[in-house]
Amino acid sequence: MSNIKPEDKVFYCQQFLAGKLSEGRIADAVGVSKASVHMWIKKYESMGSAAFERNENKSYSKELKMQAVREYLDGLDSQYGICKKYGIKSKTQLQNWIKLYNGHKELKASGTGGHSLMTKGRKTTFEERIEIVQYCIAHDHNYAETSEKYQVSYQQARNYTVKYEAGGVDALLDNRGKRKNPDELSELERLRAEVKMLKAQKERAEMEVSFLKKLEEIERRRG
Repeated sequence: MSNIKPEDKVFYCQQFLAGKLSEGRIADAVGVSKASVHMWIKKYESMGSAAFERNENKSYSKELKMQAVREYLDGLDSQYGICKKYGIKSKTQLQNWIKLYNGHKELKASGTGGHSLMTKGRKTTFEERIEIVQYCIAHDHNYAETSEKYQVSYQQARNYTVKYEAGGVDALLDNRGKRKNPDELSELERLRAEVKMLKAQKERAEMEVSFLKKLEEIERRRG
């Protein structure tokens, strides 16, 4: 059963918490993994039935984010405990806030990642588009932050990144103009652009691994 209704998830979570069904029995009954059932229960304990509402876009205040992050870093509770206390939908959400806080970036109210969106775009060169995508990939695909840094629209930051990931550096060329000398890449230019992108992806992966290792170390020390 691939699509479980939200009300069914709530029912099974309640059955588990009432001691009437085990995670294994629920998993067998609905045809999902035991790990999935375990995740339902954790979310339900944290947020109640709202955890399963489709297309939910929960907002969090700046104050709540700061309080949650500081309590975790001060060792007052585990990630799960803090998520449950403040109604945070997932540990991933909390981890993202911790990452921003540790990077000395301001935590602001939810919505656009704390950044004011630029809606007006501007013309960009191929080199600029490479820089924009490189930065965006290295910073966890944060389109709002990227658009603010490079003074382009949110949509441009997103479109450039999506185009690159679908078609490589050639997809960032702008061939709409009917110029005599079209925007073409030499092999050297293409290689330079690809090296920049690979470097951004490597930096992003290294930062992610380092961050997760730090969190695991904190959890082990508290264990």
